[in-house]
Amino acid sequence: MLINSCKRGGIVLLIAALACSMLLSIGIGKSYAAPTGYYHTSGNRIVDSEGNPAIFNGINWFGFETANYSPHGLWQYSLDSFMDKIKDHGYNLLRLPFSTQMFDPGVMPSSINTYTNPDLIGLTPLQLMDKVIQKAGERGIKVFLDRHRPDSGGQSELWYTAQYSEQRWISDWVMLAQHYANNPTVIGADLHNEPHGTASWGTGNVSTDWRLAAERAGNAILAANPNWLIIVEGIQSNVQGESGSYWWGGNLKGVRNNPVRLNVANRVVYSPHDYGPGVSAQTWFSDPTFPSNMPAMWDSYWGYIHKDNIAPILAGEFGGRSVDTVSAEGKWQNKLVDYLKDNDMYWTYWCLNPNSGDTGGLLLDDWATWNAPKQAMLDRLIKPLVVNPTIPAAPTG
Repeated sequence: MLINSCKRGGIVLLIAALACSMLLSIGIGKSYAAPTGYYHTSGNRIVDSEGNPAIFNGINWFGFETANYSPHGLWQYSLDSFMDKIKDHGYNLLRLPFSTQMFDPGVMPSSINTYTNPDLIGLTPLQLMDKVIQKAGERGIKVFLDRHRPDSGGQSELWYTAQYSEQRWISDWVMLAQHYANNPTVIGADLHNEPHGTASWGTGNVSTDWRLAAERAGNAILAANPNWLIIVEGIQSNVQGESGSYWWGGNLKGVRNNPVRLNVANRVVYSPHDYGPGVSAQTWFSDPTFPSNMPAMWDSYWGYIHKDNIAPILAGEFGGRSVDTVSAEGKWQNKLVDYLKDNDMYWTYWCLNPNSGDTGGLLLDDWATWNAPKQAMLDRLIKPLVVNPTIPAAPTG
C-alpha cells in the first residue's frame, strides 16, 4: 500500500519514508550492517578490517562429514527452510563440518529430497557446499569450515590416517582457501576436529605434535588466502610440561608456553570443545562443589587464553539434552552458558541437528519444531545484531 501511495506526490513520499523508518525501528524489515572486509584478531577479540568488533551467534550443522556427504535434514526439507530457521532464531555464524573423503573422485551426496530441493539435483559435494554457503551469505550468515574427519566413518586421533595423509589434508585446505578466496561469507578454517589419543602439544614430535601440524596447515592456507581466520582446537592430553586429561579437542593448556605461530599475524583463534555428563562421566561432575568448580576448570584448560588476552576463544562445540537447573547435565550446561556470557567469548552451539545421539539439537525429531527450552537458555548468549546505520532512525519528539 505504501508503494502505491508513494506515486501520489512528495508529501506522501515523506510520510511513507517516515512510516518505513518507524517499522524498521521496531524490528520489522530490519537490515543488518555487513562487516567491512575480512576478519582478524586483536588480543582476545575478532574484528573486521576497520577494527569493528565481530558479533557472532553460532551454530553447527553437520552431515557433510558423514556418508551422506550433505547436511542432514535435506532428506526432508529444503535448504532454504533450514537457513531461514537459523537466521530467524538469531544465528549469524555457521560451523560446517566436512570430511576429506567427500572430495574423493566419484563421491556424490545422497539422501536429498529432490522435491523440496530441486536445485540440488546432481551437485557434487563441493557444489553443494557452494550452495549452502550461497544461501548463508544471502541471509548475512558467515561460515567457517571444519575438517571434521578424514573419512566418513568416524573420528581420528590425528589429522592424518593411513588412507588420508597429512599432505592430502593440507592440499584440500589449500584448495578450499583458493576456492572461497573471493567469497566474504567464508571466514575461516577449523583445521581438524578434536585431536586426541596420541596427539601431543609442544613435544616436537612431528608425527604427533598438533601445534606444529596446525602451523604447517595454517601457513599453507594463509599463503593461498591470507584473509582467513585459522581456528585451532585443543587436544586431550600429552601437553609438554603440563598434566591432566580433558575432552577431545578441549585441552589448550599448551598455548601458554607453545602458542601456534603463523606467518600472517593476528589470525589464530583457539577453539575448545566442552561437554557435560550426558556425553561422558568425568570426575569433576561428581565433585561435591559441582557446578561451582567448573569455571576454575575451564580457566585452567582454555579460558585463560581469553582472560590473559592471548587470543580469542571460540567454543566450537558444547551442548546437551537437558537444560534444566536440577539435573547434572542441565546444571553443567547452564553454568557454561553463563561462563561464556560473563567472559564475552565466541561460540558455535552443537547443534542444529536432532540426530546428534549425545546431545540432541535445536530442532526436534520432526526436523521442523524448534527446541524452545534450549533456545531460551541460549538466548542469554544471543547478541542483538547491529542495525545498519544507513537506515534512518525513527523520529523522536
